[in-house]
Amino acid sequence: MAPENSTAKNWFITGASRGFGREWAIAALERGDRVAATARDLSALDDLVDKYGVDIVPIALDVTDRDAAFAAVQDAHRNLGSLDVVINNAGYGHFGFVEELSEEDIRRQMETNFFGLLWITQAALPLLRQQGSGHLIQVTSVGGVSAFAGLGAYHASKWAVEGLTQALAAEVKDFGIDVTLIEPAGFATDWGGASAVHSAPLPAYGEARAERERQRAARATAGPGDPRASAAALLEIVDAQRPPLRCLFGAAAYATVSGDYEARLANWQEWDRVAQLAQG
Repeated sequence: MAPENSTAKNWFITGASRGFGREWAIAALERGDRVAATARDLSALDDLVDKYGVDIVPIALDVTDRDAAFAAVQDAHRNLGSLDVVINNAGYGHFGFVEELSEEDIRRQMETNFFGLLWITQAALPLLRQQGSGHLIQVTSVGGVSAFAGLGAYHASKWAVEGLTQALAAEVKDFGIDVTLIEPAGFATDWGGASAVHSAPLPAYGEARAERERQRAARATAGPGDPRASAAALLEIVDAQRPPLRCLFGAAAYATVSGDYEARLANWQEWDRVAQLAQG
């Protein structure tokens, strides 16, 4: 049982069985907050239930099931009494060149990374509006603002999350709801390992695939970030009086994103004459 804490928060976290979701749930629980933690397999949360007891509410959830997503949020609210922090963390990486993507590949990626996030968001918003407060945190990626070969489906899902969430932030600011996009670079989660899905490869992209791997290795020279260390950064955002709309996570994230945006600005400037010509 958590110690009595007048500033304790109630959290709802999807994908809490491993990676960021698990570390952030632990960080919240350790400081006396309460957490509704979702996972497809609840046995992955057994050790947390044993340690934290009633302060953690385990909820079985496949976020692609819209009805189940709404029911999970209602279940969490009923058990905790309110929701202060809602984190959409569930997701996975899909590796495959655009030509290699099957219909199932892209639909599954969007169903989990985008639509699953949307269902939880829609389920939580009426509750947050009613209480006049709350913080909605969407876990996207550096891949939500930059893009690399071989990850088109993943980028499509995360860029969609970025656009949806920026619009959402403008829509709900007057209801007292804060919205933040967390954009991690490479971290030592199983995003590129056990959780990843790969399209059937086409031989025509063999050389491009090898180059992609060389580029990935070059970007990873500093080593992946530690998900446990990210918890302190997340808590700072959660406790901020004015949380940011966007926050990069990871030492290499800013260099990646700033370089990409500088290239975009240079491209737009170079072709501005044509843009003006299009005006008529």
